[in-house]
Amino acid sequence: MTATTPPVIAPQKQMTGMLGHPVAENPIDRMFDAVYAHHGLHWQFWKNDVANEADLALAVRALRPLGYRGMAVTVPWKVAVMPLLDEVDDDVRAIGAANYITIRDGRLTGHNNDGKGVVKAIAKVAPLKGQRVVMLGAGGAGRAMAVELAWAGAAQMTLVTRREEQGREVAERVRAASGVPCVWQRWDSPVRLPAGTTMLMNATHLGCAPHLEPVPVDWSTVDRGCLAVDVITNPRITPFLEAARAHGCPIVDGVEMLVQLAMQIFEQWTGVRPEEAVFQRAVAEALGERG
Repeated sequence: MTATTPPVIAPQKQMTGMLGHPVAENPIDRMFDAVYAHHGLHWQFWKNDVANEADLALAVRALRPLGYRGMAVTVPWKVAVMPLLDEVDDDVRAIGAANYITIRDGRLTGHNNDGKGVVKAIAKVAPLKGQRVVMLGAGGAGRAMAVELAWAGAAQMTLVTRREEQGREVAERVRAASGVPCVWQRWDSPVRLPAGTTMLMNATHLGCAPHLEPVPVDWSTVDRGCLAVDVITNPRITPFLEAARAHGCPIVDGVEMLVQLAMQIFEQWTGVRPEEAVFQRAVAEALGERG
């Protein structure tokens, strides 16, 4: 009888991903998969477009039986996902939104590092202490960034939103969490900045590919030294950042923020501390910035 070599069976991939709507233009899957491969990890990242809250509940309930190890959460589900989880950490309780989930021992835990990512990205360009910040939008990402910027030393914050109830609720959350003065301003078109603003942040979807809508800012009210920050990740240089740069403002792009928060999530999920250069290279390739 001839002996046969048993077939080599590849280990099952460890599953991670993202829940949001829309997600098609986000480069996060290509970035994570490239970094998993670089570190020799048999992991994979799947983007999932979830269009309504009923489907969100089904998707979250399915994470355990499908064997997911972690899940990022993006707009518009960072607040709605919270009651679907087994527990949330202190940051989520303070901020009121979750942007990623760890799944260990069958338990789903919500975390939020949106603000931590943007704080690290901004700190590469300018100190945060003493900044007088105007933030456009106060959704799931915006509220996290507002709280984290206040914790990082911002002196004063103004939240500009179309929905007064949302803006005032987030402003109160910032004040309660940090003690930093935070007020709501109605969204007018164009938006006029209060005198003395030193940082302007776009925390809305405006400018995202493929639509590339301009952000309606009255640039005559913006000081030329005002730091402009965008949370949009595709394209890297949005119409908002193009206008800011043309006005003479230093800029921080959303891709840098994505890299900083993705590195933290990667380490939480895998236990591996990645090199920043690997993430920077992976996201640049995902955006077609490298030949």
